[in-house]
Amino acid sequence: MKARLVVFPIKGKIWCFSRSIDQSASAFNSANTPSTVKELWKKISSNSKPLNANAELLVDFISNKMNNAWVGLEKAPEGSFKNKLHGFGLQLLARVKPSEILLKSISKEVTNVRITYPPSLNARLVRRRLRHIAMRGTVIHRKYFYGSVTLLPLTTALAVLPLPNIPFFWVLFRTYSHWRALQGSEKLLQLVSDYSRAQNASSEMMEASRELEELLRKGYENGSVNEKAISDICIKFKLNKIDVVKWRDLM
Repeated sequence: MKARLVVFPIKGKIWCFSRSIDQSASAFNSANTPSTVKELWKKISSNSKPLNANAELLVDFISNKMNNAWVGLEKAPEGSFKNKLHGFGLQLLARVKPSEILLKSISKEVTNVRITYPPSLNARLVRRRLRHIAMRGTVIHRKYFYGSVTLLPLTTALAVLPLPNIPFFWVLFRTYSHWRALQGSEKLLQLVSDYSRAQNASSEMMEASRELEELLRKGYENGSVNEKAISDICIKFKLNKIDVVKWRDLM
């Protein structure tokens, strides 16, 4: 599977790193994830895959259930408890850093990446920055993954209270998120390092886009890219605008 990463300066010395939305990849992952406990058990017991592959299948199953529950909260009537819970969840999600979102988007199915960037940036510097994000991610998300795992038993104890165990589900989500980001960090580091060692492959990986350069030139004002330019870039290169704006809002 190919992944397209779009890189461009968004505010001062801050760059944006975002993956183009791939609907086919989402559909593939959904189709290969069991929807019931019975299907999950059947897949695990009927194949001869290694333990880590079955663990990933279990994680994908739990993630799918969490996503379905989140969609249910999103559709709850205005003013209801579930609706307020969804709003609180959005506030928590707003604290997730954009680099984590990028790393989580690099799944194990990705076999190569194509990096689109404006010609004004040096290709070698773009690769170096991506490698730095990946290397830093392997350290940070491994640490926070183990930290989140240790908190799970503590938050499980709160289930005795007559209220939804929000801390448990939040810690469970963060555990999953850090694990996915760790996997993505290692995968991205491998891909970028492999391309850097092969000159021909490296030239195929890098794509200098004059169209991206022009959109940035028109929309760069007061030291950052304005809303219209961000919207145009997101539409042209199929990026999630919320994720892109997070890079601009970094302090």
